Amino acid sequence: MGKDLAERFPAARDTFHAIDEALGFGLSRLMFEGPEQELTATHNAQPAILAHSAAVFAVVAPRANGGAVAAAGHSLGEYSAYVTAGALTRTDAAVLVRRRGELMQQAGTERPGTMAAVLGLATSEVEAACRAASTGGEVVVAANLNAPDQTVISGDPKAVARAGAACKERGAKRVIPLKVSGAFHSSLMGPAANQLRVALERAPFRDPAFPVIANATAEAVRVKRIVPGASVASLGTADEVTRFMEAE
Repeated sequence: MGKDLAERFPAARDTFHAIDEALGFGLSRLMFEGPEQELTATHNAQPAILAHSAAVFAVVAPRANGGAVAAAGHSLGEYSAYVTAGALTRTDAAVLVRRRGELMQQAGTERPGTMAAVLGLATSEVEAACRAASTGGEVVVAANLNAPDQTVISGDPKAVARAGAACKERGAKRVIPLKVSGAFHSSLMGPAANQLRVALERAPFRDPAFPVIANATAEAVRVKRIVPGASVASLGTADEVTRFMEAE
């Protein structure tokens, strides 16, 4: 992951090296050589994905010649968007998302959860199935609304299984379990969100050079003081879902 970039472009190589130094371990070596099982653990995968995005941006930014007018990213990608807008340095962002990954991994260990993608069913039907499946203290929610007929559900494993079965009964074409280490973008991430808020408030954000579209609200973030709240919301709780906005 990213090895070809590092070999071809000095700017990408410098980015990987700077992030390695900031994290205090060889993330780039893990990205280039694996093992895959260690790389895909969320506390490693999150900074790795951000490092790759930052490396790509380091290569293409000079060619963009200051022409960017806005940025956006899905979930973790929102942090990469803040890097492109200059609201966070690449190294500060890597440290922050490493912490984000650690907190999410911890939350997933303390209360195991899972996710599944529901294809070919209206969001309202998926939400109804989730409400019916949330029983006995087990919770499942519509967590990511990717398209009118593509929704990701998240929550306790048994509740997710019940909701998936109910979605099939309601006419879903497919329900695909996702390989994740927790019930991301659900209320099960509440403990992680609380601690992440502290880390975000301490992070050295600056006013972005251009607007960054926040996941949870689809509003343009233009000043640094509202970045922490927007970024906590992107982690997701039951009433803070991620929506991909369709252009008219």
